[in-house]
Amino acid sequence: MKKLSALFALCGLAFVGAASAANITVYYSPTCPHCHHARDFIANHLAYEYPMVTVTEVNVMDQANLPKFRETLKKCEYESGGVPVLTIGDKCFQGYADFMQAELRDAVAADLSDADKAAAEEAKKAMDADAEKYKSENADNRATISEFTATAETVTEPVVESQKKNSGASSVWFWGLLIVLVAGLGLVLVRKDKK
Repeated sequence: MKKLSALFALCGLAFVGAASAANITVYYSPTCPHCHHARDFIANHLAYEYPMVTVTEVNVMDQANLPKFRETLKKCEYESGGVPVLTIGDKCFQGYADFMQAELRDAVAADLSDADKAAAEEAKKAMDADAEKYKSENADNRATISEFTATAETVTEPVVESQKKNSGASSVWFWGLLIVLVAGLGLVLVRKDKK
């Protein structure tokens, strides 16, 4: 089965020139239960059904990864920063529920070559027949999942500059509000003493 999948993948590379599979990026928080379910589905199903796809996981709780997450939210036109956010090729998904599995599979398959689609169909049939056996025979498919770690090159300067500007404005608002609250408290206490 594994040799057949490899043969289909090689044929696809020969005819198309390169695998055209849509790669998956998962933006998640370690404390988010929906993120856990989405990552579990990808690791235990999509990674085996579509061995030609690479998966990148991005922990949004890591402050260094926030610029990449914000950039994706903007690209996907999402107002909320809720996770999980999945990007598959040029398609975006926010949130996760089991009913989304077919839609996620369709998004992955949309950019596959015919040979890759045939290999994925064979892999899915093998998974449906005996998932544990197929997973043990193809354990290296999980190696296509990697964790994103921000580096100095991935953090864009304009985002860092805007964060600096926003933190300065936030400080002014904070101190201004604090002064108004203290002055108001002082007036209340002075009036209370006069009565």
